[in-house]
Amino acid sequence: MEDVKLEFPSLPQCKDYAEVSARPEVLPGLFLGPYSSAMKSKLPILQKHGITHIICIRQNIEANFIKPNFQQLFRYLVLDIADNPVENIIRFFPMVGISILISLKIYDLDVFRF
Repeated sequence: MEDVKLEFPSLPQCKDYAEVSARPEVLPGLFLGPYSSAMKSKLPILQKHGITHIICIRQNIEANFIKPNFQQLFRYLVLDIADNPVENIIRFFPMVGISILISLKIYDLDVFRF
């Protein structure tokens, strides 16, 4: 039996985690990040990257301290989703999907107000 060696591509070298996390673009125009990516101190970065919509996912108990910071500047979709294995997150997929399509201007229908 031959020895099978798996080869993986090397990861790009970066000087700092901030270099990678400053622009977590997963698809053209779609960024992904933790709540800290949209904190008040991050406004210049959000504006620099042309962010227009923010989907905030939090648990009910976090609602008092995780809130939309710039409601006058961005459109928010805030979802309270429990972080546990029995939470039915599939029920949120259509709402999130339509919100992403609208924000990317793929689906231009302003009827969906969440």
